[in-house]
Amino acid sequence: MPELQLLTIGHADALLDFERDNREFFARSVPDRGDDYFTGFATRQAELLAEQAAGLCHFHVLVDADGSVLGRFNLVDVSADRSADLGFRVAERVTGRGVATDAVRRVCALAREGYGLHRLYASAALENAGSLGVLRRTGFVPVGEVVLSGRPGIRHVLELTA
Repeated sequence: MPELQLLTIGHADALLDFERDNREFFARSVPDRGDDYFTGFATRQAELLAEQAAGLCHFHVLVDADGSVLGRFNLVDVSADRSADLGFRVAERVTGRGVATDAVRRVCALAREGYGLHRLYASAALENAGSLGVLRRTGFVPVGEVVLSGRPGIRHVLELTA
């Protein structure tokens, strides 16, 4: 079973490979990160790890037995009211196998038990049926419409204290 790990500098190479290998796949359902993301990857990773060290975010990677990254599962914008936004993406090669659903469940449990969070929010574009399905299977409830980089989407919430 793949292991959910807190992001460290040691994941940098595997994470960059994951992003490069799946760039076209991700661009089908979310806006492309652009070339600058890849050329400035090391700097961006250092910034993210600094945010994590400050307790503002909790970044996770799902790592396969061979050390490759299968997915990212991030809790961002951790707030004083003990809420955060969940974002996730998985490699094309593991979609449709329950990998994202399982990892989101694990991140939600970690958010509650490890980080003391009470509520998670997540949004997905209407055209991103995979992510919408994961959110519904893991207990997230739709709470409204949003626009995500110009695309219509749905915002969800999950109460972790119930």
